[in-house]
Amino acid sequence: MPARPLIDLHAHSTASDGTLGPADLVRAAADAGLDVVAITDHDTTAGWAAAVDALPAGLSLVRGAELSCRWQGAEPALPLHLLAYLFDPEHPELVAELARVRQAREARGERIVELLRADGIDVSWPEIMAAADGGTVGRPHIAAALIRAGLVATTTEAFGPQWLGQRYRLPKEDIDVFRAVALVRAAGGVPVFAHPRASRRGRIVPDSLIAELAEAGLAGLEADHEDHTPAEAAHVRRLATDLGLLVTGSSDFHGSHKTVRLGAHTTAVEAYERIVAAASGVTGVASG
Repeated sequence: MPARPLIDLHAHSTASDGTLGPADLVRAAADAGLDVVAITDHDTTAGWAAAVDALPAGLSLVRGAELSCRWQGAEPALPLHLLAYLFDPEHPELVAELARVRQAREARGERIVELLRADGIDVSWPEIMAAADGGTVGRPHIAAALIRAGLVATTTEAFGPQWLGQRYRLPKEDIDVFRAVALVRAAGGVPVFAHPRASRRGRIVPDSLIAELAEAGLAGLEADHEDHTPAEAAHVRRLATDLGLLVTGSSDFHGSHKTVRLGAHTTAVEAYERIVAAASGVTGVASG
């Protein structure tokens, strides 16, 4: 590995709501000059095998997922995301919970489309499912349908309050965040809180919750992220230091669904090595 390797630990493929297939994702990571990339699709490991099979020489792959979680300590309950790295993809309880969340996502997506159609908006659920091509269906797939229909110009516009951000937004049946941390640890994985201070996404959790999660097994916080202001990223780093947590930085790459590029934010090698050392799920990091 180079003296200053480029490590991006948060990227999505078509196995969830990215626009590059898993094989194309790892090739794009190599083309971007990365030394390590993580595949972290929403609530699924479906892209792992194809990413490993296509792994270019010189690139290491961290297999992971981004879990849809919820904290019940606020009213209404507060959604948040947990990055899970190098866990056993066959751990029975985690497999069952991820399947439940994916099914709930699909049911929610279909209900959103029904609401849109009831208002005379011509989008097709079968077309959206076909475009997802077996991937975990989410609001970005509905946003893409709105773009194809010429109703909005961008994914950002589709996620505005007149569309999927508020008027046609429905809650998801996510995993309780403390249960998610416990399940990831039980599966030999390493849990890291994704973009914990991103106020532009909506409500954020209090630092006291993160302290409780650290006691429950949370390993790290994602600090450098496109949706964090410099002040928010600095706050996350200070909090991680106070709690003894590792710090990551990542692009949260989604292909053409977002403008951020692979490697826009990266993780220090020391944090990466702590993740690898702490994991006992999948055997090591796949390397091309």
